[in-house]
Amino acid sequence: MTFGASLKAIAELAALLARASDTDSGAVAVLHRLRAMLVADQTAIELRDAAGSRQAWTHDGVGPPRRIIRTTRTELPLLSGGVSFGALVIQRTAPLAEHERGLLATVADVLAVAVTRDARTRELESQLSARMREIVEQRAFIECVVDSLPVGLYVVDRDYRIHAWNHKRETGLQGVSRTDAIGRTIFDVLHRQPAALLKREFDEVFASGRLQQFQMDSQAFGDLRSYRISKIPMRMGDGDVTHVITIGEDITDWKAAIDRTAQSEKLAALGQLAAGVMHEINNPLATIAACAESLALQEDATSVAAPTPSASGTSQHELLRIIDLEVQRCKRIVNGLLDFARPKAAQREPLDLNGIVRQGLFLLQHHPRYKRVKMVTELEETLPLLVDADADQLVQVLIALTMNAFDATPEGMRVTVRTHQVVNEDGQRVAALEVSDEGPGIPRSLHAKVFEPFFTTKAPGQGTGLGLAICYSIVNDHGGQLELLGNERLASGATFRMSLPLLRALQALSA
Repeated sequence: MTFGASLKAIAELAALLARASDTDSGAVAVLHRLRAMLVADQTAIELRDAAGSRQAWTHDGVGPPRRIIRTTRTELPLLSGGVSFGALVIQRTAPLAEHERGLLATVADVLAVAVTRDARTRELESQLSARMREIVEQRAFIECVVDSLPVGLYVVDRDYRIHAWNHKRETGLQGVSRTDAIGRTIFDVLHRQPAALLKREFDEVFASGRLQQFQMDSQAFGDLRSYRISKIPMRMGDGDVTHVITIGEDITDWKAAIDRTAQSEKLAALGQLAAGVMHEINNPLATIAACAESLALQEDATSVAAPTPSASGTSQHELLRIIDLEVQRCKRIVNGLLDFARPKAAQREPLDLNGIVRQGLFLLQHHPRYKRVKMVTELEETLPLLVDADADQLVQVLIALTMNAFDATPEGMRVTVRTHQVVNEDGQRVAALEVSDEGPGIPRSLHAKVFEPFFTTKAPGQGTGLGLAICYSIVNDHGGQLELLGNERLASGATFRMSLPLLRALQALSA
């Protein structure tokens, strides 16, 4: 075989290898063509890998491969970069000619390149597959982390198109699925919000590169909820802001806790204020009480057969007694305010709840607002209503509830004070005192707030918001419950119920 013929044969074999779909099929085609080029009666050619395993082979093509009487065996290594990747093995009866040996050596070099490339390709594919699996796992993990956050999160680019949308944004009454959000503009998805306002918020973050935070209130889910909105700049590299991450966090409970803390601080300040002014208030009250006592003594000394009635029909002696009682009650109320700063045990004793009502209404009957309404009492006289309580504190609760009813009731309408036994949520019978009015009522959305300190439904300047809070504290301290009921008897109005445990002996009797 001439030099030109060898080059032509090598080119033909290289073309066969190049046209093959993979290295294995190409090697088989090369070996078959190479065997045809070798002049011999019997020739077997094998391609073995570095471990010695046969990868491709050929024989004389007549019937199944049969054992060749080996007169010569030539093994040419497949070398690349000084590393053996296998060998080209030729077995035949006739010895190899010099030009055949040169041809086989060149073919071995060509196959070495193909086998090396194939091995490296497989290694790169294995590394790439492992890396892709790692990327997919990392992406799934990050998505799981983002979806597990208890906040709504989404990301938009400079074209205001959404690139991320977490699970929290999919839930709720106004939730939007991720497939419906990704790729669309934020204005299309959040179409209920003003587009101009949204654009201005995002443009400010893109331009300034600073975190933006603000709070907003929403009634989209029925109740009023508060949210903290954070817009966070994001950069894909060291350049300008490329994306904005928006996080919406429901802070209703947190805000309520902050408000409760502030209210507690106000109450603490109120207690300190009460401690500071107690001495100044008690002194004039003591003077008034002394004057009333002196006037009463003078009245007793100068009175004749019948006491002199006042213009209202009440004797002066009776009026002086009321002044004395009210002064003493004022002193006890002032001292009671000190309990916010210096709590002390109340003086409790067995009391008839009906007696508390009579005492409170006796003190209220001279109040101007008492005469504007129709006062109705419905007292339980057949069942005992004995409770273990502090009389002054219960009178304070009754007067506070009744005065609120006076304020809410239009002139000429009714205010009803009622006592009876009821069964509470625990199945126990308790003594109940109810005060009902025929006013406009209290919206159900405000029922949970009426007992909070400094909360009032009255006009500014007409209420401090402390009355019901103090009443709630007194009743709770007695082991009872103060609640606002829906007025079932009237078309409008409100009913406050104070429930107190009956004395143990009465509870056993009622059971």
